[in-house]
Amino acid sequence: MDQELTNVAFSDQVLAEIDGILKRYPDKRSALIPVLTIAQREFGWISEGVMVYVAEILELTPPKVFEVVTFYTMLNQRPVGKFHIQFCKTLSCALVGAEDLIAHLVQKLGIRPGETTPDGLFSLKMVECLGSCGTAPVVQINDAYYENLTREKLDGILERLKNGEAAVPRAMGEN
Repeated sequence: MDQELTNVAFSDQVLAEIDGILKRYPDKRSALIPVLTIAQREFGWISEGVMVYVAEILELTPPKVFEVVTFYTMLNQRPVGKFHIQFCKTLSCALVGAEDLIAHLVQKLGIRPGETTPDGLFSLKMVECLGSCGTAPVVQINDAYYENLTREKLDGILERLKNGEAAVPRAMGEN
């Protein structure tokens, strides 16, 4: 069997966290998204081996887990960079210049959506609505939202991240 499929295991601490989650649901499959979120936090992405492992824990078939992983853009099916840039591509963002900002980002980073910079620092992904239409265009980098973007704001954010200033999650709507 593929090594990736056999060497996947949560720590005892994570298994205890999952056990606590499972106690909140009458049916184990209802905990699939929270467990996949934990798996992504632990392993960095959801590999085939992780899908099989989660399926075993939740007593599901691997295809059931695969269906969920491939449906939700928040679940990564391959490794991502240290800073995972998710750019909203829906109508509200498009109407206020998201396409121009995306082109600027592609040119600045030298990668296309779905790719990671050679240094592993940035990954770029196009996603559906991030739920911040009133402050479009918006991008999510790891867990932090950046709204009302301009080229200058975007360049400043990238520079701060390159210089080791962490992206701090904050409430939506704050500038």
